[in-house]
Amino acid sequence: MAFIQCDFFSEVLGFSCSMNVILPQQTYKRKDIPTLYLLHGLSDDHTIWMRRTSIERYVASMGLAVVMPAVHRSFYTDMAAGYRYWTFISEELPAIARSFFPLSDKREDNFAAGLSMGGYGAFKLVLSCPDQFAAGASLSGALDVANLASIFENKEFENIFGDLSKIAGSKNDLFHLAESTAKSDGPRPKLYQCVGTEDFLYEDNIRFRDYIQKLGYDYTYEEGPGNHSWDYWDKMIQRVLEWLH
Repeated sequence: MAFIQCDFFSEVLGFSCSMNVILPQQTYKRKDIPTLYLLHGLSDDHTIWMRRTSIERYVASMGLAVVMPAVHRSFYTDMAAGYRYWTFISEELPAIARSFFPLSDKREDNFAAGLSMGGYGAFKLVLSCPDQFAAGASLSGALDVANLASIFENKEFENIFGDLSKIAGSKNDLFHLAESTAKSDGPRPKLYQCVGTEDFLYEDNIRFRDYIQKLGYDYTYEEGPGNHSWDYWDKMIQRVLEWLH
């Protein structure tokens, strides 16, 4: 495996960005490497998965590239008062990554996963772009952002989402996206969701589980002892990789 620390300029954001990439070696003749976009949480960055887990070792036998971008505290959203991180993560980043590395652009070879805010981002990505991503996984995801926004009601959420009363039913609402994709004639991504029973986001995850189970997705749910911590996520990212494999 190769580990690449990549700095590049984003036309969408208008400034220099970073991503870390794990890449299988012996790829000089390949243009079709399956890719996992692995997303960070609210207080983290593109380095966190490498620092807190053994993700490089976990994917070593899978022939899988892992792209880990930085999006700061954006909730993977085109912010009401900020930058266009949704456009960046859903359009520009995959194109840039494929221009640098021999990554597949086939739907069946592209996946997303993330923790907390990144779990929200991963589900948002695969539910909004089901023609581009075959599967998505959420670990302790912040899956009910309308509920979170109503609890916190702070300026940061307003800067991200704008009018907080309008999140429900919008393109930033996973419940709405899941239903819209289920009703469409296009493909549906496979979904994996896990959460620790001691996690402060447990009830939000239960609401999403109960909702999506009615929509007919190929859907896997797991829960067990654990809180919002890297002990839990290091264990469960291995479960995600088994599920993908």
